Amino acid sequence: MPLTDEHHQFRELIRQFVEREINPRVEEWEDKQWIPLHEVFAEMAGLGFLGLEYDAAYGGQGADHLFTMVLAEEMGRADHGSIGMALGVQVAMATPSLHRHGSEELKQAYLAPALRGEMVAAIAVTEPDAGSDVAAIRTRAIPDGDEWVITGAKMFITNSLQADWLCLLARTSEEGGYRGMSQIVVPTSTPGFSVSRKLDKLGMKASDTGLLALEEVRVPRAHTIGEEGRGFQQQMAQFVVERMWGNYSAVAGMERALQRTREYVGARTVFGGPLGEKQHIRFRFAELAAEVDLLRHYNLATAEGYDRGEDVTRMATIGKLKAGRLAREVADTCLQFHGGMGYMEETWTSRYLRDVRLLSIGAGADEVMLDLLSRGEGAG
Repeated sequence: MPLTDEHHQFRELIRQFVEREINPRVEEWEDKQWIPLHEVFAEMAGLGFLGLEYDAAYGGQGADHLFTMVLAEEMGRADHGSIGMALGVQVAMATPSLHRHGSEELKQAYLAPALRGEMVAAIAVTEPDAGSDVAAIRTRAIPDGDEWVITGAKMFITNSLQADWLCLLARTSEEGGYRGMSQIVVPTSTPGFSVSRKLDKLGMKASDTGLLALEEVRVPRAHTIGEEGRGFQQQMAQFVVERMWGNYSAVAGMERALQRTREYVGARTVFGGPLGEKQHIRFRFAELAAEVDLLRHYNLATAEGYDRGEDVTRMATIGKLKAGRLAREVADTCLQFHGGMGYMEETWTSRYLRDVRLLSIGAGADEVMLDLLSRGEGAG
């Protein structure tokens, strides 16, 4: 389906919100290395950003997936990557499984408040010894009557210092590999849960990222999302949505970076004329803009396929591999064309380069994407 007038109106609403409510606050958030997510998510919920594709029974809008694509794209225009990632966790990484597979009781208790911006959610999969290799996770949930007793550690968990609940993946049986895992809603107020420390990152400085400890954390077995033992499969499906969010947001970020750099080289005089008139500069802009345009249309095809209910695993994987590599190339080029000023912290280029570097690592590294593609996963 093509983008409609309603999609374009929604795009304008988000763009105005980013320009008026997000970008003026970015420097403060970067200095504090903190975004007040409950406050910001409440503002976004009031505009309908948090529940686009979710059922109205839980505060959602029941919209098509293209609205999510538009939201991700426009959040990519923010002056840093942290806010887009935090929002992506809330709407595309921690909540899809709960909406699709959770019980009515879980949805009312945790999904609905998340869509209202009253609760912050986080996705807890990665561990100190298990990143892209999800089958290697060790966190255990042992049944004890009608409760799970959870012990383990989770690492690199976005939003975790402010999260009210986690969508946590744990081993719930003795089966090895990808078998015997379940997704469980874990409220962070539960005794035994703690944030061991806040992690200091190369980029995404305003995004709170934690190392988490779970020491005999007890939650009801009714907090299991979907069927026990199907957590790995559910998480793989959730990863597809996560990867699409990153692919969408990367496009707008790259377009804005190229636009800002064009303006800079157009105003900078070198060797008796504008830098932007040099053939190499013009050709490089043309080449990168063409690559970004191809990715935008590929993303649209992916979004349309997903909206039709098709398996877009392979497309999301290809998109993520391309988006991560292209964003790094765009960021490096923009910094290079700014020269010495691009290397300064006061210039946006250095932050952009650090922030986009994560795209080739998070939600599965480039090498994992290549491995999936080489084995034909999701091949049509």
